[in-house]
Amino acid sequence: MARPPAARAKVLDAFARVLIEDGERSATIDAVAARAGVTKGGLLYHFASREALVDGLLERLEELGREDVAAMRSAPEGPVQYYLRTSDVSSSDEFSDLVMAAMRLTQDAGTRARAQLRRLEARWLEVLTEEIGDPARARLVLLVGDGLYWHQMMARGGGASQLRAILPVVEELLG
Repeated sequence: MARPPAARAKVLDAFARVLIEDGERSATIDAVAARAGVTKGGLLYHFASREALVDGLLERLEELGREDVAAMRSAPEGPVQYYLRTSDVSSSDEFSDLVMAAMRLTQDAGTRARAQLRRLEARWLEVLTEEIGDPARARLVLLVGDGLYWHQMMARGGGASQLRAILPVVEELLG
């Protein structure tokens, strides 16, 4: 799917960065406008409220999530290796940033953000289950990927080497 228009995308990117770096309480219209380098009026032109910003972020996450699931299905290395490889977040990209920003939405927008993240997880699990054929083993791969993701978020390093070390064990467990 095409990226949103530049000004709108710039505001969404700024909203995500404020959420990730400073938390939901700091993600005010003023803070996001300042981070995006636009006027408050410019921000409000694209997003009439903070609620509209949340909606825009979750809609973009939905779009990129669908793209990720499609890439996972068609990955030459297969869905399992794709999922585990992309669980390494040592380098920031728009999709990873949106996932993390949605995770930071825990107050007013928490219910919708959690629902969006659950839908994304369900699609990943569906592809993994189709590939592996066993829901329990597919869930294991999902949880290993979650662990890789969280370790990277906390440590910011070593993801590729960790993946190389554990991938043979995961493949052995999958049979």
